Amino acid sequence: MKRTGSEPTTARSALRMRFWLSVWGVVWTVAGTVAFAIAGHPGWALVCGLLWLLVTVDLAVVLRHIHQGPHYQPGPEVPPYQPPDGRA
Repeated sequence: MKRTGSEPTTARSALRMRFWLSVWGVVWTVAGTVAFAIAGHPGWALVCGLLWLLVTVDLAVVLRHIHQGPHYQPGPEVPPYQPPDGRA
């Protein structure tokens, strides 16, 4: 499929969805870490704690990108890229 040139103006960011999925992940990993620690399963508590760390880092990256705001996107006056020869 050839690029029409309208993609940058019609594209939507998935950052807000990633934000809410990360929040959901933080809630569940915190709950899992606490529940496994209380139940006396330190191995599973450690796994949930590491996953909690990973989800928190993703949340921080998403928040940073949201706070950076939109970046330059070429308008309709910028022609689309031509596909390389031999490819359609």
